[in-house]
Amino acid sequence: MKRVVVILSLVVALTSCKANKITKIQVVKLAETTKSWNGDTLPNYPEGSPKITVLKITIPPKTRLHKHYHPVINSGILLKGELTVVDKGDKVLELKAGDVIVELVNKVHYGINKGNKPAEIIVFYAGTEDLPITVIEKD
Repeated sequence: MKRVVVILSLVVALTSCKANKITKIQVVKLAETTKSWNGDTLPNYPEGSPKITVLKITIPPKTRLHKHYHPVINSGILLKGELTVVDKGDKVLELKAGDVIVELVNKVHYGINKGNKPAEIIVFYAGTEDLPITVIEKD
């Protein structure tokens, strides 16, 4: 079954490449770092059975997320809109569509969509089966 999915994915990719006149495979590194967006060094991976989670999150206009933290390493790419991320020390990261974020780990922060359009982000979490990916901070 996996081979069928891979082959179909390859056929779709090749077909779309021909339609878009792309003649060779292109690879663009979007991020490679040992630090989160505010300069903190990323922690070691936790012990345990690995678990990968990928989320697509849509944040409505003029919406602020709860203060929260991630016990696991994660990174995302903003597909649409704009997003502001603020850490507990009031460091700010302004994201626009196409920007990549390497998130803070075990540090409280929040995001806010100040814009008039939804913000859409895909986030990849690399954790373990026994850890949550996000913990909401109690006010």
